[in-house]
Amino acid sequence: MPELPEVETVRAGLSRLIVGKQIAAVDFDWPKSFPNTKADVDTFLISAKIMAVTRRAKVLLVELSSEYSLVIHLKMTGQLVFRGKNIEFGAGHPSDSLIGPLPDKSTRVTLQFTDGSTLFFNDQRKFGWIRLLPTVEVLNLAFFQKVGPEPLASDFTWQLMKDRLLRRKNTNIKAALLDQSVVAGVGNIYADESLWGARIHPATMVRDLSDSKFKELHKSIQAILRLSIEKGGSSSHTYVNAEGKKGSYMNFASVFRREGEPCPRCGMTIIKTRVAGRGTHICPSCQRV
Repeated sequence: MPELPEVETVRAGLSRLIVGKQIAAVDFDWPKSFPNTKADVDTFLISAKIMAVTRRAKVLLVELSSEYSLVIHLKMTGQLVFRGKNIEFGAGHPSDSLIGPLPDKSTRVTLQFTDGSTLFFNDQRKFGWIRLLPTVEVLNLAFFQKVGPEPLASDFTWQLMKDRLLRRKNTNIKAALLDQSVVAGVGNIYADESLWGARIHPATMVRDLSDSKFKELHKSIQAILRLSIEKGGSSSHTYVNAEGKKGSYMNFASVFRREGEPCPRCGMTIIKTRVAGRGTHICPSCQRV
């Protein structure tokens, strides 16, 4: 599943492409991908204009002039492809859809705009979905009620992060970081990278971290997420940005999938182990339990 930088990359690309467009029609081939009533679609989606594309955690929110929003979860293989006159862009899990004719066998939802352009939602494994909801009710969804704070928000202080992590004080720090109810959007790649940056072993118990380590981890998480967004996310997730290019963050990764290579900080050989049920990359010298 994509992490925060990948979804933010998709959001930024779509913001440049579809804001201001008016929806003329919608078609779908799989009800679970588009679980909305015809009455709501006819009243609140058709003829509405797209006002903004935002993000919360790993979910995209397309705000409409009808005061409804499309809530889009790409899940594992979701892909959004925009095609207009002399312009073709894709964002998400790459496939032949980026360059082939659409709709194809993976197309679940098609949004037609009044200017003739089209937004396709493709999803090979059919886990993703697009829901149409009143904008004021979006954040009442069970997912949003449970998800933790945004790690790049201005009010996400080290103290807030510490308080959230200490809710799982009796688990290891990597498991706590992967818990989306603790902090939103941080997955396996950026947990490994952030813990390396803060010189914290992933198996360290949360309760054993000092304030100075919490501060280092907070700084590391934000720096790494910002760098990944700048680089268009990680192609490790086989995600591409709105220009159809793979994210280049993995070219800058310090430990993730670098096992057998020297640590860029101390030169010790990076190893791969297993923590919190996930493949985990560490420097055994820089990161000690």
